[in-house]
Amino acid sequence: MNQLHPIMFAGTGSDVGKSIVAAAFCRIFRQDGYHPAPFKAQNMALNSYATPDGLEIGRAQAVQAEAAGIPCHTDMNPLLLKPQSDHTSQVVLNGRPMGNKDAYDYWRGKSQFSNLNFQLRKEVCAAFDRLAQRYNPIVMEGAGSIAEINLRDHDLVNLPMARHAKADVVLVGDIDRGGVFASIYGSIMLQTPEDRRLIKGIIVNKFRGDMRLFDEGRRMLEDICQVPVLGVIPYYKDIHIEEEDSVTLKIKNERLKMKNEGVRVAVVLLRHISNFTDFDALEQDPRIHLFYTNNVEDIRQADIIILPGTKSTLDDLYELRRNGCAQAILRAHREGASVLGICGGYQMMGMEVLDPQHVEGDIERLPGLGLLPTTTTMSGEKRTKQVTVAMRNDEVWLTGYEIHMGETRPYGDAAPSPLLHCSDGREDGYIVDGKCMGTYVHGILDNAPFVDFLLQPFADRLNRTKSTFDYAAFKEEQYDKLADHVRRHVDMDKLYKILTT
Repeated sequence: MNQLHPIMFAGTGSDVGKSIVAAAFCRIFRQDGYHPAPFKAQNMALNSYATPDGLEIGRAQAVQAEAAGIPCHTDMNPLLLKPQSDHTSQVVLNGRPMGNKDAYDYWRGKSQFSNLNFQLRKEVCAAFDRLAQRYNPIVMEGAGSIAEINLRDHDLVNLPMARHAKADVVLVGDIDRGGVFASIYGSIMLQTPEDRRLIKGIIVNKFRGDMRLFDEGRRMLEDICQVPVLGVIPYYKDIHIEEEDSVTLKIKNERLKMKNEGVRVAVVLLRHISNFTDFDALEQDPRIHLFYTNNVEDIRQADIIILPGTKSTLDDLYELRRNGCAQAILRAHREGASVLGICGGYQMMGMEVLDPQHVEGDIERLPGLGLLPTTTTMSGEKRTKQVTVAMRNDEVWLTGYEIHMGETRPYGDAAPSPLLHCSDGREDGYIVDGKCMGTYVHGILDNAPFVDFLLQPFADRLNRTKSTFDYAAFKEEQYDKLADHVRRHVDMDKLYKILTT
């Protein structure tokens, strides 16, 4: 195959569809016989993923790697920022946490932090260089808007990264939010002359209505920007790709509310919810009506309540008691609802959560929900690992991953009762019965046998015409549908010409 230039999908702003477009092209290049890999120098997200070698990257790059048909690696996302509050983030470099940083210091700080910025730039460029030696092409993703000129000197991920990679940049604009002409033109014109020359194409994303109505707009964009419009991609509702940005939860919930049949599964909407892609498989399962909520009446009407992962277990546990959700969960369980906790949610289900080292904040102890006879102690060491597990008395192996801080063990003289047995000999989680359990394993709900086990107490409610859901096959089908959708609306001949000349 020809050696293609790296391609960067940069954006006029956040949530314009860069991650999805990049995933589409990872699959398109794979279909066309290339060996692509994704790359995002710096990502900010609470949704992360464990690589095969037990390190941590942003979930979007793991999804893009899956679309490309390759294992994910930290070189695909060497720098990950995980927000702790409005002002601080945990910095994860090459898959390992290196401490928390204040946002002002990170972006505007001088002296010693300038040295850190220099070191981070070296690290992300080295990661790209390693990746570029193994794959063709590299499908790069920018972050937020490329027009944040006040942050240009510290930018590690947009046009400065494209310069290092010698990448062709395609600017993605979202027409659905309005102002697409101003956002695209302004984004280009605010670049330095050197960076402006890197922008080789424009994609207008999320178009609704008759495409012919934008023919003149397309010509006008090309005239004022002097950059070709490579495609206008229509908005879609029937393609389902995992997304890492929590702003999509509101959109998800509106769509999920329209489905009103099946076993009612409530995911408790925590303030610091993380890894909510744990529930994408359940969203698509025809036997299940899943919804996200922190409404006490919704919780009380659920058949199954899931406490998800969180970046701040103690803070969210405190909030559950304050807003009445804790009491609603306990009442629903007494009245027959199942409760499953995953990661931070599992920690909350125990008798207590302890933080003597102030890993999460100033709270040293909070009583848990008391659903499991366990105690959790927070620690500064993070466990990040892909795992293979089996349920008790079962020889069917399931897959998932762990990303957590803290250790959970039986409380007092309670006997161990692990939910899962790991292939490395460890035990995970705790189970009281088929309606009360917790685990540290993210992705456990992607495994059909575990979902069947979770639904078993409600067998009389299941539609017998609906079979066990194969989520892995479903995801492959969605990547192909996404690639076909984007390919139909992008001038691929013109794009390939840009990438080879």
